Amino acid sequence: MAPSADTIFALSSGRPPAAIAVIRISGPQAGHALQVLTSRIPEPRKAALVRIRDGEDIIDEALALWFPGPNSETGEDIAELQLHGGRAVIAAALGALGKISGLRPAEPGEFTRRAFENGKLDLTAVEALADLVIAETQAQRRQAFRQLKGALGDRAESWRQRLIGALALVEARIDFSDEGDVQESDSLLLPGALAIARELAREIEAALDDNRYGERLRDGLVVAILGPPNAGKSTLLNRIARREAAIVSPYAGTTRDVIEVHLDLGGYPVTLLDTAGIRESADPVEAEGVRRARARAAEADLVLWVVDAGERGAASPEMPSSGPPVWLVANKSDLVQGRNEQGFMDNESLSGNEQQFSNSESKFNSGETGGSVSAVSGAGVDQLMDRITRFAAQALDSAEPTLITRARHRRTLSEALEALQRATAAPAASREDLAAEELRLAARALGRLTGRVDVEDVLDVIFRDFCVGK
Repeated sequence: MAPSADTIFALSSGRPPAAIAVIRISGPQAGHALQVLTSRIPEPRKAALVRIRDGEDIIDEALALWFPGPNSETGEDIAELQLHGGRAVIAAALGALGKISGLRPAEPGEFTRRAFENGKLDLTAVEALADLVIAETQAQRRQAFRQLKGALGDRAESWRQRLIGALALVEARIDFSDEGDVQESDSLLLPGALAIARELAREIEAALDDNRYGERLRDGLVVAILGPPNAGKSTLLNRIARREAAIVSPYAGTTRDVIEVHLDLGGYPVTLLDTAGIRESADPVEAEGVRRARARAAEADLVLWVVDAGERGAASPEMPSSGPPVWLVANKSDLVQGRNEQGFMDNESLSGNEQQFSNSESKFNSGETGGSVSAVSGAGVDQLMDRITRFAAQALDSAEPTLITRARHRRTLSEALEALQRATAAPAASREDLAAEELRLAARALGRLTGRVDVEDVLDVIFRDFCVGK
């Protein structure tokens, strides 16, 4: 791909003030920009101490680095300035760069986009880089780094190359057939190609059969706190979050919208949702809050149905049969009797309604209950969090590293698999032409996965979430 005519620059380090700030410059005028600001270009890939100037004004003493293309991160000439991270210093340096003809501030993700366009990264690595930047837990970090180093991209390219080989066999068979001189060895070309297609189909099918571990780990587990008004849901959220994330009030209906708290539980990402109290209401705002609460709970991975431990027969949550598992959490245990030594209610202390939830069916937590807690005193909360952590580990942990981490990966691999299955199932009378076309479609799908073909429609979506300077 032809290099860009523009030279871009941006602050690539964190928000000032900071000890060090990093400014990156990429493009054909990067070397000229270094000459203008520092009067020199250092040896490639060696740091040099320089004075940064704006005309006669010395802005700062800094380290300058020079990475001539194509052996650079973006494939273009890159210059990097490491200077003191004060706001005035950064503003002066960026202002000086802005005065140089041919330079402009970078758009969000533009450095990474140039790396992709110049063949330094494939599309799965670009997505992994974005995931690595926003990773909140160690498990997410490890998964993103595996993808960045080619876990999916390398495998997909290997599949594509094997498909191209199979397609070559089919097309050779078609060419021989057109010439009317088919030898016995030529008749083996199509079966050989279809054998490759069947083997690839099995491998892609195995990759897709991963229980969506990668996507769930990337997005995190969602746990919704649901229950009737004044059961202490917001107090429980604040106790878990260790801050006043939600407003607590003795008046029913205080929580109107869904409040989110992000947690790192044993290295696994968990999003806790505090929702409106479930009840019928004539107040349209509260009714909308209840509707949102039910909708978010239906999409959650786990529901904590919180009730006042002193009130028996609390209404059951109306969840679809295919919905998430529901754990009963009896809150305000400090106000009632009948607890065991650990602060949890004995099973015989649970009402028939509560026992229903303790037996909720789930492949992760069959027979579990959230137990009895006091959101005010903290009794039982640690035990509840331990149970949620074990649930998260079972839901998000996989014995083998997964290849698929985004819905786009799954959709594209599914398209490739369907094309391969059609190729191997084509009628014998028209198998050669149909097989060739389906193998082309499968190879094209794998090409879209890594960004080799037909990706313009997804590039803006992928890069819009990148920060400026990345």
